[in-house]
Amino acid sequence: MRQPRLVRVNEHYKPCAMIEIAVLTPAADDGTYGPHWPQVMERLAAALSMADLTVRPMAWPDHVEDPSELVEFPLVLPLLAWGYHQHHARWLQATRAWAEAGVRIANAASVLAWNSDKTYLARFEQRGVAVPPTRWSSGVTAAEIEAAFDGFGTDTLIVKPTVSGGAWKTQKITRGARLVDAPEGSAMIQPFLPDLATAGELSLLFFGGRLSHAVLKTAAPGDFRIQSQFGGRYRTVAEPPAAALDLAARVLDIVEEDLLYARIDMVEHEGRWLLMEAELIEPDFYLSEAPDAGRLFAESAAALVVG
Repeated sequence: MRQPRLVRVNEHYKPCAMIEIAVLTPAADDGTYGPHWPQVMERLAAALSMADLTVRPMAWPDHVEDPSELVEFPLVLPLLAWGYHQHHARWLQATRAWAEAGVRIANAASVLAWNSDKTYLARFEQRGVAVPPTRWSSGVTAAEIEAAFDGFGTDTLIVKPTVSGGAWKTQKITRGARLVDAPEGSAMIQPFLPDLATAGELSLLFFGGRLSHAVLKTAAPGDFRIQSQFGGRYRTVAEPPAAALDLAARVLDIVEEDLLYARIDMVEHEGRWLLMEAELIEPDFYLSEAPDAGRLFAESAAALVVG
């Protein structure tokens, strides 16, 4: 199996003193995500402390026009930049500003830009990566929905914006039903895969060029969304299938930039693994399921600080 093109890490490295890095967060007045990110920050901080790294929260919208404060940090992690999809134009402006200013951000600002729009799946498919059948739309219409039902040969569709997160504005629609609150602008239409609701979605977590752990996520009874806020349940997979590992390796081999971290989400459908998403911006790492509680992640980040 080919090795993912990620940052390599000296396993025996450990810095000799605490070093402060930045973690990007939502805006201070964000009412949707503001109450929740501090809890996740605590978990990230606990893991990073194993490599003698401390964290300072920095609201990403405050560092778009002037990123000079971010430049002062030896490493910036965008792991809590939740809600960027609701301010996508500003997010793209931010990634350009950070790149031009030389902010030492990981994953790279270029990755944070292209990975924020799920049309990247079409490019991966052109490179031979298996993805669910998808129709891309610049503005979903009733006629497109009907054509998708017929074209996919299904009675159930999934419709969602190409710029989204946490199942935001993701809808499951059956034939004959009217699409309510259709996504504005670029969207994707896919056949509903029953395997996602029954067998679940497999996530493979990579840090510093190595597989850390694998997690299977299943939806709550009667739901199709596997996110924890909708009742999704997670469990560790000790030995991921070889075909799933191979799909992840092929996905990561396509990425031109080095990656500090990656979460590759996939589902098995009709005997083969399909890429659902390559989460390279602010994925949940499920560190509670990691056998080392996140030490590999911490040491991978620490290696960038002194690399």
